[in-house]
Amino acid sequence: MNQIIRQTSIALVSAVFIAASSASAVAGIPFFSKEELPSLAPMLEETTPAIVSIAVSGTQTTRSQQVPEMFKYFFGEQNQQAQERPFRGLGSGVIIDAENGYVVTNNHVVDNADKIIVKLTDGRELEAEKLGADEQSDIALLKIAPDNLVQVDLANSDKLRVGDFVVAIGNPFGLNQTVTSGIVSALGRSGLNIGGYEDFIQTDAAINRGNSGGALVNLRGELVGINTAIFGPNGGNVGIGFAIPSNMMKSLVDQIAEFGEVRRGLLGILGQDVDSALAEALDSDINIGAFVREVVEDSAADDAGIEAGDIITEINGNEVNGFNELRAKIGSLVAGTKVELTLVRSGDTKTVMVTLGSASVANIEAKDLHPLLDGAELENGVDNQSRAAVVVAEVAKGSPAARVGFRVGDVIIGANRNRVTNLSDLTRLIEESKGVVAVTVQRGNTQLMTILR
Repeated sequence: MNQIIRQTSIALVSAVFIAASSASAVAGIPFFSKEELPSLAPMLEETTPAIVSIAVSGTQTTRSQQVPEMFKYFFGEQNQQAQERPFRGLGSGVIIDAENGYVVTNNHVVDNADKIIVKLTDGRELEAEKLGADEQSDIALLKIAPDNLVQVDLANSDKLRVGDFVVAIGNPFGLNQTVTSGIVSALGRSGLNIGGYEDFIQTDAAINRGNSGGALVNLRGELVGINTAIFGPNGGNVGIGFAIPSNMMKSLVDQIAEFGEVRRGLLGILGQDVDSALAEALDSDINIGAFVREVVEDSAADDAGIEAGDIITEINGNEVNGFNELRAKIGSLVAGTKVELTLVRSGDTKTVMVTLGSASVANIEAKDLHPLLDGAELENGVDNQSRAAVVVAEVAKGSPAARVGFRVGDVIIGANRNRVTNLSDLTRLIEESKGVVAVTVQRGNTQLMTILR
């Protein structure tokens, strides 16, 4: 069965060079004399010193059930024993700021790590400090001693086109500095249930474990993405890999560097992708974009004059193919950012300027709702069908919320058999309960029920 696999990296297999007798260059590919064969070596010699290997170690807490579930009524939760087990892992990272010693990687590479060691191409091994991370976008920022480092330049990932040549550099299977090549297969991929905010670059990549956090670069050696996941049967490669766009990554790590956390902007709309059926129903010529189903009262969208029924087609001049793509792009921007949105309303094209609100306004600490939710943070969001719901934004390690099974990215869609569309609904239903709350959780394509007593 096909599945999305993380803690991996991208190994691109398509041939980079096309033989040609013409002296003109195609897609920026270099051509050489008969004495010199075409090669990416000059670019890689400058770029690879900025790509590092990451080794992590730590402990994971697991809880074992000592008696059958049926006897918990008599013996209670004390029959679950916590066990700490050591773990080790390998991944990749990219030096994006040599002066400050900033290294970017995937959050899942360094999550729960007690010790992080960064190994450079010159053999040096440096202990890294984790400055912060964003689980929803799977980005983490590390800091190492800024001593004679090399950084990679960033490309404008919004300018990528399907068919552009790309090169992946990383640490698959702990082999260090493996370089592979291919093309951009698709852009704006979402709905993969990898994280809460998805706007992936897809490549025809042979992705392998250990390359997570590695670099996806163009033929100039500029960073276009951070490799993060693959799609394949039983962990094997089928030539479908995913990377986080460099623009999205840069916006997030800038926030982490400044604030120690991501202060995500909020537009304040609910909606869905535009498809041919919706376009026909709306009698619209627009077949792609983000359809606005509802505008949250007093939100940034409401203040800017966006209305239900609008179709958003561009953000800051860049095409929007669907609602999830728009949500990911907005979610990577800091609160207070001004963005220009192009929309179609009743056949007319309009441009509006929006100052993003703060997503934290809609956040609450779940312990205020129920003791067993202590350690979780909830926010208004949407489920995987773009319906209003409550999203689990944070879960503290070892907290009551973690012990009862909540994970970051879980979507609360019901409580006591009633639909939950926002935090107000959830608060009311918990208050109306008589000590026992049956919470319905959507995790990917699976629905779970957690009982809070």
